[in-house]
Amino acid sequence: MNRVLRNLYNFYAPLRISRSLTYMAQATEYQSFPFLRWLWQIQDFSAVMQRRSLEPTRAARLLRLGLLSGMFSQIILAFSLIYVSQNTPYDEIRWYGLALLVSYPIVWAHMLALFLALGRIIITEPRENRQAIQAAELFQKHPGNRIAIAGSYGKTSMKELLQTVLSEGLAVAATPANMNVVSSHLLFAQTLTGKEDVVLVEFGEGKPGDVAQFSAMVRPTQAVITGLAPAHLDQYKTLQAAGKDIFSLSRYVSPDNMYVNAESDAMLGFIKPKYQTYSRSNVLGWRVDKARTGLDGTSFELVKEKKHLKFHSGLVGLHQVGPLAFAAAFGLTCGLSEKEVKTGVGKTTPFEHRMQPYKLSGAWVIDDTYNGNLEGIRAGTELLAGLKAKRKMYITPGLVDQGKETADIHRQVGRLIAAAQPDVVVLMRNSVTADIQAGLDDTDYKGELLVQDNPLEFYTNLSNFVATGDVVLMQNDWTDNYH
Repeated sequence: MNRVLRNLYNFYAPLRISRSLTYMAQATEYQSFPFLRWLWQIQDFSAVMQRRSLEPTRAARLLRLGLLSGMFSQIILAFSLIYVSQNTPYDEIRWYGLALLVSYPIVWAHMLALFLALGRIIITEPRENRQAIQAAELFQKHPGNRIAIAGSYGKTSMKELLQTVLSEGLAVAATPANMNVVSSHLLFAQTLTGKEDVVLVEFGEGKPGDVAQFSAMVRPTQAVITGLAPAHLDQYKTLQAAGKDIFSLSRYVSPDNMYVNAESDAMLGFIKPKYQTYSRSNVLGWRVDKARTGLDGTSFELVKEKKHLKFHSGLVGLHQVGPLAFAAAFGLTCGLSEKEVKTGVGKTTPFEHRMQPYKLSGAWVIDDTYNGNLEGIRAGTELLAGLKAKRKMYITPGLVDQGKETADIHRQVGRLIAAAQPDVVVLMRNSVTADIQAGLDDTDYKGELLVQDNPLEFYTNLSNFVATGDVVLMQNDWTDNYH
């Protein structure tokens, strides 16, 4: 009963429901359909904001003010009709008033979705078009090499690797963090001085046509495509459609300047004979040899004829060998000395929340919570299988935005987890938990399975679950708008 009363209070208190709805709009990047999808799934508005809170941006403040104005206007009208009905013979007026009073949160939640859709058509899309034109003028007059980095996964890591290695001998600028939309590209382009030898631009992909738009805007001289895996399939619908968009880069880049990860099986159908490929075996005419990895980092050699170049990086996982080897070999083709390339590779360290190891209560925790695709799961479970530990633990809520492939992909996730043979598997209870469990059952997994109802509480108290000698791999994390 207390839960029902609490939910009613959060639903009918204008200040609370307006804050929750505005947060939901902000968390879904002011997109009407994701907002509605989340809205129609909510059973308890008091639980909407768990991982984050509303950021008081100008857009958020205006939206909330509009919501409050609309809600209070409807409430005042409702009470006015109820009051007037007492002095008239028309009962319908009272019922109209009551209907307005009961329905105001629902009405304004859907009015907000309508405003978001109209705002995107009237404000956002025209503004993005103007920003794209401005950014295109700045990028296309830049005299340096403009290298586009695209793919379903690994693009931010590749950008950071290239920046770290190439900066040992060249002037390099790169788009910051994982900022990869038009507005952030314009801000980045405005910081360029024209004296950079290399400009690294990460292309995000969220819907069909995104990469094509960025390609037309930047007109890259070279491109690195890091991989293709199920991601954003709620928008792309098929993996083939995502690959077609990513490889639209080839309209602007000559085939011999296209560098493609040959270890991504899904991309093999898109690779043309003149493309240059890289992998943990071969890269740009070099053979990759003696690769090994552990929690202390990854080492490998580049071999060509009698030349052996040895490298060590702080990155963790054999899946990093291909990208590391490419960054090293590409640095040599750009004119860097062997010493500069070795120094650059030696400076690479794990990126935040991407296979980032740290100590906790005597255990090693590998934080890969930014990872969000099947290939990342494959790389992580491969790493976990190869590590030595008293006890191995694997933690995940699953993946998001897998479209109609959701059930099948999560069954694959379950089988990959089982193949790593962790002693304990911890799943966060949500819409894909049963599919992961089915994948574990497929392989007759014998370890301990825990299903947590409160992910935030579990992560906060993780130190209580681990012990000295444990190795814990955490992959992916779900934001509030996924259930």
